[in-house]
Amino acid sequence: MILVTGGTGMLGAQLLVQLTAKGHKVKALRRASSDMTLLRKTFNWYSSDPEQHLSQIDWVEGDLLDNFFIEDLLEGISQVYHCAAMVSFDPADRMKLKQVNEQGTAVLVNAMLRFPSIRLCHVSSIAAIGSNDDGSPADETTPWKYDARTSAYSISKYNAEREVWRAIAEGLNAVIVNPSVILGPGNWQSGSSALFSLAHKGMPFYTNGTTGYVDVRDVAKAMILLMENEVRGERFIVSAANLSYREFFTMAANALGSHPPRYEVRPWMGELAWRFYALKGLISGKRPAITRETSRNAQKMRSYTSAKLVNLSNFNFIPTEESIRHFSSLYLGELS
Repeated sequence: MILVTGGTGMLGAQLLVQLTAKGHKVKALRRASSDMTLLRKTFNWYSSDPEQHLSQIDWVEGDLLDNFFIEDLLEGISQVYHCAAMVSFDPADRMKLKQVNEQGTAVLVNAMLRFPSIRLCHVSSIAAIGSNDDGSPADETTPWKYDARTSAYSISKYNAEREVWRAIAEGLNAVIVNPSVILGPGNWQSGSSALFSLAHKGMPFYTNGTTGYVDVRDVAKAMILLMENEVRGERFIVSAANLSYREFFTMAANALGSHPPRYEVRPWMGELAWRFYALKGLISGKRPAITRETSRNAQKMRSYTSAKLVNLSNFNFIPTEESIRHFSSLYLGELS
C-alpha cells in the first residue's frame, strides 16, 4: 500500500487522482481539521470516476510529529509520498515552518529507517536550490547559499531536505523532487493559486524578477515516474519554464480577460512597500499583503533547468501558457 502525506493540499490531491487512476490502494494522512473541499473538487475535475477512485483512499487522521503514531502508520506500507509542508513568506510563521517542514520530515524519515523495504519520494522545492552567479539556469548540483535575506521558508525546505539526505546516508531508499512555483487549482486567495486571483483583479505592477513555473499535474506525474523508475539517492528539479513576473501576469491577464501589468516596481519601491504593509499590519492586526521576503523574492532573477529529469525519462512538460489558460478557466468557473 502507498502512503501519502498532505493529501488534501493542491499537489497531494492531484497525486491521489493519478495514483488511484492507476488502481493503487492508498492510505492518506490528514489532520482532523483538514478541509476536504479542494480534494473533492480535484477529483471531480480530473478523475474519470471520482467516487470509485475516492473509495480507494483510506484516510487516517493524525499528527506527523507523533513518532509512535507514524511508526504504526508505516506498517504494511511499500511507498511513501511526502507532500505535507507549509508554505509561507510571513516572518511570523518562522517557528511553525520549522516545526512542520523540518521536524515533520525528520520524524517521518527516522520512522522509515525502521522499515528498510519502504521507498520515499520527498517533495522539496527550488527554494532548497541555489542560483548561479553567471545567471545560467540552476541545476541539481547548484549549491544553496544562506545570507541575511534568505527566507524562513527557504531555510525550512533546505533543512527538511538535509534530513532526507541524512537518512539516505543511513540506508533510506529515497528520491527527491524540487518543483518550481506550482501552478494549479487551490485556495484562490493563498499560495501559488492566489496568483490567478491577483491577475484577475488586474495586477498593475511588475518587477523584473524571474522564476520557474510548473503544472501541478506534471509534478505528480514526475513523482510517480521516478518512484516507478526506482532511481534512488538523487534529486530532480521539476520545472517547465522560466518566466519573468511580467510575462506570467500578462499571460494570466490575457487568459482571464483582465488588464496586464503596466508599472515597473523598482527595488527601492519594494523596500518601501513591505515596510508600509508591515506597519499597517501592526495597526490592523492583520497579516501584511506584502512582506519583506515576498518583496525581495520578486526582484530576484532566477532560472532552473529540468534537463536531468528530461534526459532520464524523456519527460514532456505541459506548456506553461497552456497551464495558465487551463487554471484560469477553472478559476473563472468557480466565480460563476
